[in-house]
Amino acid sequence: MEKCELSNGEIARYSRQLIIPEFGPHGQQKLADSRVLIVGCGGLGCPAAVYLAAAGVSRLTLVDDDVVEISNLHRQVMHSEEKVGTPKVESLAERLRSINHHVNITTHNVHLTNQNACEIIAGHDVVLDCTDNVATRYLLNDACAACGPIPLVSGSALRLDGQLTVYLTAQPPSRIAAAPDAPKRDRKGEDEGLMKRRTPCYRCIHPIPPPAASVQGCSDAGVIGVVPGIIGTMQAAETIKILTGIGESIAGRLFIMDMAKNTTRSVELRKPRPDCKTCAPSAQISPEIVKQT
Repeated sequence: MEKCELSNGEIARYSRQLIIPEFGPHGQQKLADSRVLIVGCGGLGCPAAVYLAAAGVSRLTLVDDDVVEISNLHRQVMHSEEKVGTPKVESLAERLRSINHHVNITTHNVHLTNQNACEIIAGHDVVLDCTDNVATRYLLNDACAACGPIPLVSGSALRLDGQLTVYLTAQPPSRIAAAPDAPKRDRKGEDEGLMKRRTPCYRCIHPIPPPAASVQGCSDAGVIGVVPGIIGTMQAAETIKILTGIGESIAGRLFIMDMAKNTTRSVELRKPRPDCKTCAPSAQISPEIVKQT
């Protein structure tokens, strides 16, 4: 019989997920033992944070240097009218504590830079990119690689479209085994090369940053509020799968949602670049190098 270290209160609180056979007490304990970092406390970060806190991730770190504005409220649903002008990390932390007071929440009311990124990221089990800033995406990618690698759950939402993927983690075993060039297992059913096959990082997909003028965010192109709500919730789901080992991660694929057409699809991402300066075996990425970029 599986040993259960949960209190009676925890068993009651999490009972609906504890009864799932592949999750059970061991899955709950893994969430309790995990540290998750959420960068961006807006349309993506709000739903991601609330579902992770409610699920029992016991240590959450929130990073955002912005304050709540009235134009945020149609999509950033953890903030309220009375919090306009309040730092987003403080507003969101207060709401999360009201949902689950057992969660230990650390806040950083700062802009993530190459000077502080690795210090903030180090020690976390999963990082969620809930930003809408391309420069920050590159920084998070490099810092997560330098500090681990640490799985990076990346979401985006614009107009009526949303996307989701996971960088810097292992391919799901079933997908690796099905690949045409999958290495053969040895007689013990073990193969280090198979288990270490990793997904591409953000720089593998986008080696050259696009011109700043070509990149639009929600303030430029707009967004329907439910789109980041859906994608942010899916970021929380991916995080729970990574932390507990249940299900199959989207790692190695890109989930694409078109709300206008009621369609979703999942496309295969390219393989990691052998010369990627961030994730290639020969890459010399480190916290010191991140600070110099």
